[in-house]
Amino acid sequence: MLSASAELARSALEAAPDAMIIIDSAGIIRFANRQVSALFGYAHDEIVGQRVERLMPERFRDRHVGHRVDYAKTLRQRPMGEGLALFGERHDGSEFPVEISLSPIQDSDRVLVAAAIRDVTDRKRVEAELTLARESADRANQAKSRFLATASHDLRQPLQTLALLNGTLRRMIIHENAEEVLSQQEQAVEAMSRLLNALLDISKLESGAVKPELAEFKVANLLDALRREFASVAADKGLALQVESCADCAHSDRALTEQVLKNLVSNAIKYTRQGCVRLRCVRQEDSIRIEVRDTGIGIPKEQIAYIYDEFYQVGVPTNASRDGYGLGLSIVQRLVKLLNVRLEVASEVGKGSVFSLILPVGRTQGATVTPDPAVTIVAAPQMRELRVLLVEDDRAVRDATRMLLAVEGYRVTAVSSKAEALGSVREEGTPDLLITDYHLAEGELGTQIIAAVHESTGTEVKAVLVTGDTSTLVKQMSANPHLRIASKPINAEELLAMLTALLAT
Repeated sequence: MLSASAELARSALEAAPDAMIIIDSAGIIRFANRQVSALFGYAHDEIVGQRVERLMPERFRDRHVGHRVDYAKTLRQRPMGEGLALFGERHDGSEFPVEISLSPIQDSDRVLVAAAIRDVTDRKRVEAELTLARESADRANQAKSRFLATASHDLRQPLQTLALLNGTLRRMIIHENAEEVLSQQEQAVEAMSRLLNALLDISKLESGAVKPELAEFKVANLLDALRREFASVAADKGLALQVESCADCAHSDRALTEQVLKNLVSNAIKYTRQGCVRLRCVRQEDSIRIEVRDTGIGIPKEQIAYIYDEFYQVGVPTNASRDGYGLGLSIVQRLVKLLNVRLEVASEVGKGSVFSLILPVGRTQGATVTPDPAVTIVAAPQMRELRVLLVEDDRAVRDATRMLLAVEGYRVTAVSSKAEALGSVREEGTPDLLITDYHLAEGELGTQIIAAVHESTGTEVKAVLVTGDTSTLVKQMSANPHLRIASKPINAEELLAMLTALLAT
């Protein structure tokens, strides 16, 4: 008759949620609870007295005998088969994945081993589904990355062609009706460019392609750059753009912070009919608050929650004529999240709005702020039939660029590859200027073209790299005084002004 303690132990094993067996040193099953029968499909009497290997697929049985012997030499509590795929075999021959935990039991003069067996079919299925989901997500991200790389180049190419052709026609046609047509065409191209750039910016942010590069920068220099860019835009609307001085440094990504503030200032000007837009920074304990204030139409309190939605514009009904696309604040919200900073908004209808970007304060404070170099008006270089080597694999863009430059008086050699560019250098000598697309056919890069021409001529030829790429590498290259980065799509006036300034250095 079992003792009270033995009966209690048996009752506990019977009540366990897992299948429980006890085996002796020879691997014979001496006890099996009800869950074993339910899991493996054997009657109780068909299990007890049998070797434990009966409960596993035949291909594991011989190997398992060795495992049993090894375990008997170093008895301890442990999971069985760590890192291995373990399977049980039911009475009907079907297999299922299991997890097994072993515990030694001292029984008078002999040692037994208790094994808890758990069916992990559902968990393995979930793990497999998660693995498939991760693989699917990885493929989707790779596909999105390929799309962004293609879109950044190929979708901008026709817009680049149209912008350059528009500039060329302006220089060839003098009839006032044609001038009006070209002006409207230019506005349409610019609108398409803004929308494309905004959509690509959102896609890049969502795909994780944009990584912040944190560093200290002087807020005054950033605000000064914004003043130079938007002063004339505000003046065209009869608004004053006021920029207060700031002696503090912030710690963040300067380029992404500038993109946030550009969107905020652009919006402030757009929604302000009279008065002013003011930029200022306020030093707080461990942060810097950069404010963009306007005297615009304001935002109703109930609409503030929606202003970051794509294509949402305050006071603009659906399908109505739009000034912009309502994507600026959507981009701002994504950038703020990426930078892990705060953006606060306060607004009153009819009085204006205040958008406040709160950045971590820089560690170097109180230093003298060095203003950005003054903008110098550069005279156009003397035209002595300056020769331009143009490298562009897209025929339409190549022809449009060649025609624009020719109308301006440049002598242009237009090619589509590095081999053709080097052939031109050998036949015609060193060009005065090199213009190259960044992403070319057959995986060639504009940077490779520039390096090859430099090596061939022994001269650091002044170059313009035309690209839709916003990678860190491209940003770093912009520090080269002999190189200019032209972001697609660039219009004719911007490109020609860039060439004039570069040639005058």
